[in-house]
Amino acid sequence: MALPRFTRTASEGTPQAPARRVVILGAAGRDFHNFNVVYRDNPGVNVVAFTAAQIPGIAGRRYPAALAGPLYPDGIPILDEAQLETIAGPIDEVVFAYSDVTHEHVMHVASRALALGADFVLLGPTRTMLTSRRPVIAVSAVRTGCGKSIVARFLSRRLRDRGKRVAVLRHPMPYGDLVAERVQRFASLADLDKAACTIEEREEYEPHLAIGNTVYAGVDYAAILTAAEQDCDVILWDGGNNDFPFIRPDLHIALADALRPQQLQTHHPGEAVLRMADILVITKADGAAPADVQRVSEQLKRLNPEAPIVRSASPVRLDDPAAVKGRRVLVIEDGPTITHGGMAYGAGYVAALAAGAAAIVDPRPNARREIGDAFKTYPHIGRVLPALGYGQSELEALADTIAACDADLVVSATPIDLARLIPIAKPVVRARYDYAELDEPRLSTLLDRFIDGLPCASS
Repeated sequence: MALPRFTRTASEGTPQAPARRVVILGAAGRDFHNFNVVYRDNPGVNVVAFTAAQIPGIAGRRYPAALAGPLYPDGIPILDEAQLETIAGPIDEVVFAYSDVTHEHVMHVASRALALGADFVLLGPTRTMLTSRRPVIAVSAVRTGCGKSIVARFLSRRLRDRGKRVAVLRHPMPYGDLVAERVQRFASLADLDKAACTIEEREEYEPHLAIGNTVYAGVDYAAILTAAEQDCDVILWDGGNNDFPFIRPDLHIALADALRPQQLQTHHPGEAVLRMADILVITKADGAAPADVQRVSEQLKRLNPEAPIVRSASPVRLDDPAAVKGRRVLVIEDGPTITHGGMAYGAGYVAALAAGAAAIVDPRPNARREIGDAFKTYPHIGRVLPALGYGQSELEALADTIAACDADLVVSATPIDLARLIPIAKPVVRARYDYAELDEPRLSTLLDRFIDGLPCASS
């Protein structure tokens, strides 16, 4: 019998055992956090590489020594995930650390790791959640695009109305200078400009700033949490993708999309999020078929029978619906929702049709450079344009694609003022949406019960 093509290190735990060689698979977020809290100061581990997926422009860099700590004086290379099998030397452990991918995808990656002879690891909440000295409310979801941001903003307003100072901690999106982004605090649009935030970052931060919230984000969440705790009575975790929180929540709210009733148990780690939550919220119930809302409710009861289930609406409004009627319209949607969120279209498309648009202009034939690449990567996307802009080149490709489309106007459903970032010669009508309560139990009622149990004063 042929010998296996991999070799094993000495048994873990013996005095002579060499450091376990670990590779962390990520997408510039959960991967860095897992390293910081579990591996960074562990001399029994040698993290030989990160790999990158989902986000363009991450591979080819290094996790800098200033963040990696004294065990890594040269930092850690960040490779493309496709290079996993080419990493030199034996790999003892492959850690999967990104989100909103199918269970099938996770197991295909696991098979690649096992074929190398490595253990395949999913780090859980107990090892990766930080503990705050402030009460923590977390908002998570089963998929990208369920409406976490509008729920987080609804909660922040309610908390402030009850006299609580709120600090919003956002799931990381560190796509630039990682050392400079170790701890980020955003209180104004000028802060976003100074940090050269991408469209994807602005989509999450700008709406919070517009209602008076201060947002914290970055790379090192122990330091980020310490900074945020100085400013607030309550930490509000605004999650990313369908990941579970980095901070241990005292109240964990998880969202399920009524428009995607078949996806409650299909994606990692969204199913885990639903099973661990204290409150489950069915979003977009106003726009879904009643049978689908019922189907989601029944599945949630089975997955998490102890959690109360809230039904909610996500009403969409156009700034100027009359301008859309009878016109040829190019629809721009929130980027992550339409790309790895798996939606063919979003709120902008629905609003444009409801306002009587004569035609929805298909951007795909005119997609330029990186935007065209995105349509190839995500062939499920319909006649809408995802607002992508991870870097200047992608921003320019987005602007060129808009200019090339034969449309009378643009309906923009991205949460930001896109015209501040790129030139748009066509008139722009913004589509806006927010959280709305439908019936009992109401999220506001459940939140008030939580607030009533909080200390009256903070130290």
